[in-house]
Amino acid sequence: MIKPPRGKTPRRPALKKPSNNSNLKDPVGVYCRVRPLGSEDQECCIEVISETTIQLHPPEGSKVNRNGEFKETQYSFKNVFGLNISQLELFDNVAKPLVDDVIHCKNGLLFTYGVTGSGKTHTMTGSPGEGGLLPRSLDMIFNSIGPYQAKRYVFKPDDKNGMEIQTSVDALLERQKRESQTSAPKTPSRQRPDPEFADMINVEDTCKAEGIDEDSVYSVFVSYIEIYNNYIYDLLEEVPYDPIRPKPPQSKILREDQNHNMYVAGCTEVEVKSTVEAFEVFWKGQKKRRIANTQLNRESSRSHSVFIIKLAQAPLDADGDNVLQDKDQISVSQLCLVDLAGSERTSRTRAEGSRLREAGNINQSLMTLRTCIEVLRENQMYGTNKMVPYRDSKVTHLFKNYFDGEGKVRMIVCVNPKADDYEETMLVMRFAEMTQEVEVARPVDRPICGLTPGRRNRNQAFKEELTRKLEERGGPVNGDLENPSAIEILIQSLPPLPPCNLVDVNDDQTLPRLIECLEKRHRIRQMMIDEFDKTAGLFKSMLQEFDGTLMAKENFIQEQRGKLGDKDRVITGQKSEVDRLEKKVKTLEYKIDILQKTTNIYEVDKRSLQQELETKDQKLQRELSEKRRMEARMQGVVSNTKMKWEKECERRVAAKQMEMQNKLWVKDEKLKQLKAIVTESKSERPERSEKPERPSREKDMVKKRSVSPSPVPNAPPVQPRHRRSLSAGGERWVDHKPASNLELGTVMQPHVPNAIKVSVPNEKALSKCDKYMLTHQELASDGEIKTKLIKGEVFKTRGGGQSVQFTDVETLKQESPTSSTNRKRRSSGNAPVQKEETTESEWTDVETRCSVAVEMRAGSNLGPGYQHHGQPKRRKP
Repeated sequence: MIKPPRGKTPRRPALKKPSNNSNLKDPVGVYCRVRPLGSEDQECCIEVISETTIQLHPPEGSKVNRNGEFKETQYSFKNVFGLNISQLELFDNVAKPLVDDVIHCKNGLLFTYGVTGSGKTHTMTGSPGEGGLLPRSLDMIFNSIGPYQAKRYVFKPDDKNGMEIQTSVDALLERQKRESQTSAPKTPSRQRPDPEFADMINVEDTCKAEGIDEDSVYSVFVSYIEIYNNYIYDLLEEVPYDPIRPKPPQSKILREDQNHNMYVAGCTEVEVKSTVEAFEVFWKGQKKRRIANTQLNRESSRSHSVFIIKLAQAPLDADGDNVLQDKDQISVSQLCLVDLAGSERTSRTRAEGSRLREAGNINQSLMTLRTCIEVLRENQMYGTNKMVPYRDSKVTHLFKNYFDGEGKVRMIVCVNPKADDYEETMLVMRFAEMTQEVEVARPVDRPICGLTPGRRNRNQAFKEELTRKLEERGGPVNGDLENPSAIEILIQSLPPLPPCNLVDVNDDQTLPRLIECLEKRHRIRQMMIDEFDKTAGLFKSMLQEFDGTLMAKENFIQEQRGKLGDKDRVITGQKSEVDRLEKKVKTLEYKIDILQKTTNIYEVDKRSLQQELETKDQKLQRELSEKRRMEARMQGVVSNTKMKWEKECERRVAAKQMEMQNKLWVKDEKLKQLKAIVTESKSERPERSEKPERPSREKDMVKKRSVSPSPVPNAPPVQPRHRRSLSAGGERWVDHKPASNLELGTVMQPHVPNAIKVSVPNEKALSKCDKYMLTHQELASDGEIKTKLIKGEVFKTRGGGQSVQFTDVETLKQESPTSSTNRKRRSSGNAPVQKEETTESEWTDVETRCSVAVEMRAGSNLGPGYQHHGQPKRRKP
């Protein structure tokens, strides 16, 4: 039976046969890490509710819903790490299972995702004193395989994403060849770490993987690449420096091996033997990575970085001494640690030129990743067979094998809780929520080698025993059980044999001496046989005694085994009871979890309902307060309108009464004049030319004053009238002279100092003065022009305008010396009477307007009491 090749990076074959394991899938593990705020005074928009849930609060000034309420959203993850989480806790929950899978021949992919400045590089690399996921993963690998590492150059990359194995001699030659090549990258040989990153790799809490195959040898290879503007560059490649024509770094291409796995062709793979050496290689490539300063991040990554840890392992031979020289028995697993560049908005970073191009390529690659995840989710949920656009970006094309079922995939979503990143964080949360719904096929376990386990330990025990024997005996050890030194001593204890050469036939001394010596040796041998028999008997008795003791011990052991069997049965019964109780406990825990989840759901509903109730209560309170304000405002408007119309009605009634009284007075005056004329004609008095005495108008004036409207209750008090002119005061006046007035050219003219002269009153002039004076001209009864100075005080109203209340009237009049004769002549006809009536009516109308205070609103062009001088104002019906 032909074994499947194992020299390449493990992946499913091109044509996958249906099996039970093919249906086993695991969802992509998505974790969330919240970084601390930069300063305490910044506004926070993220709240950690539980170990698996966070809540986003819209900041002030953000967009709200149609109903005017803020929308708070919650997102769930496999685990949420808050502000005070340590790098060790993050590693134990996220990266440690992936490292354990890599040691057991399974692939893993871990990448960080988030907006710029959210802590992705810090999570992956770490900071001085607190190493990130990358140094801790390296430390766990070397702590686990440290005693079982192969010599350098035993494993050799074949530049086709596979591994070759070499003998010790070939490895030594390869080492000499590498050292002689100055252009080839050398592995660091220093044992002390660089002080620049020494604090990152001094991990105090070391951890090791369990279940390590001790009958295999391991070797670690690392490579470091970056994807910049959708091009792949090798950060470990050493390009010779040319000061005249410096060569730019050459981009690499992606290729597919015979197992349909994607790899970077021509990428440098460095063999490392310790954590310090591996991290030194990483730091060397990190200095070449492209970073830049933006408005949002001082050291913003401008490319996606991929650090690949490749672990090659091969079994030992049957003796457990050397590596098995079989390429098909090599297993290669890899762990990819990806630090994705952060998504950013150019409106916030204000990027220009090359930075703008970098941001566009970063956002485009992240958008392609989201599209691939969305298509995978749609294919799995709805059973469609859409093509996943892996080739649209180098990032997705390189890692498409993982999403096809070649290892576990883990994603850490890094978020910044500041309110400025709220909209970008919302997009990241939606992508993370969609990624959790994608399932990846579970990788198949590798077949176990058919050699006997424990070979390494037996070989090591044999070598230790051989070394111990050499130390005890001081010489080589052979396979005989006899001790040569004891045999030599035994032979030397026997009497020596005499010379046995017979020189003569008659020699009778040699044979007797030989016989005597042989007899002596026989006696000694017999004595030794007796001693040996005695010792053998004694030893036999001792063996029998030991045998009896052994039988007793065996009986005792049998009894103890019987008792142990009873105890085992009791323990088995107790175990079954414990299992039953554990099942019961699990059932109760499951019920408790269900109840806890139900309680959490109810709590969330209760919280949301309480928030909704509070919001509606606040809205109701606002509406009630608005209603009360509206009612108060309407009451004020109604009262003002009512007061205004009351004043208007009173003014019109008073004016009408005044007009009727004036008409009655004029008629009375005409009747008196007619009566005088009739009486004069009857009596035939010679004094016809004398002017008849005009009746006093004091009573009429009193009556006329009595019918004037009562002062408005809210109006300011009216100052008492004085005979003395009030124009000479120190107040500032508004001198209103209409444009229709005539220049009389009289000697006495009204002069008001410190006055603002206007032809049309306005609010601006009234707001600057305390007094108001209107110069009104009208035609008197005798045909002359009479000038009236109507004075008043200016008050501010509650509506923000100005009101004038008239307080006094001064009259300037010209008379002709011949006015009495002309008056008598005009009184005899009908037409002059009509003219006189019209003149008196105009005078009484002006007097009525001057005696009533009218409020002038803000912004009006005409003042009270002088509407007839300007344009007529249209009244509302």
